[in-house]
Amino acid sequence: MQFIRARVPTDADAEDVSQEVWQQLIVTLEAGPIQQVSAWLYTVARNRIIDRYRKPQLASLDAMVSDAEDEETGFDFAGFLLREDKTPRTEHLNNQFWEQLYAALAELPEQQRQVFMWHEFDAMSFQDIATLTGENVNTLLARKRYAVLHLRERLEPLRAEFRSPSTH
Repeated sequence: MQFIRARVPTDADAEDVSQEVWQQLIVTLEAGPIQQVSAWLYTVARNRIIDRYRKPQLASLDAMVSDAEDEETGFDFAGFLLREDKTPRTEHLNNQFWEQLYAALAELPEQQRQVFMWHEFDAMSFQDIATLTGENVNTLLARKRYAVLHLRERLEPLRAEFRSPSTH
């Protein structure tokens, strides 16, 4: 558990990863013996942690693309992307958002893209990124800000489609 806790942001996340690892262990043991159990446990735990960090942080993306108009209308961007009542239109818009987001990210200078992805997708703090890169935190904040401004501009055409009445 200490191995996991050192690599995730909260105790709750560590417990979730630990439970997933134990569940996978039970299923795997039903299929047959494991040669080196401790090595297997560390590998599975590491893979589960990596999988968690690969999931985009939708609430943070919501803040990135929303503005005062969205606050006035009460439009919940993350809620829209996570909605359960999928329709062909909402599925299309969801796919279009992710395609455009990744295309816009590819347009960014490498340093801006990397800081944005570490902070938003990997949930790394600016202090952790500064330690990793040797850069000043203020420099990293500026890079992230430029990335967000670029992404807002690039994703602006989608906002009107997302807010149209047929998508609520």
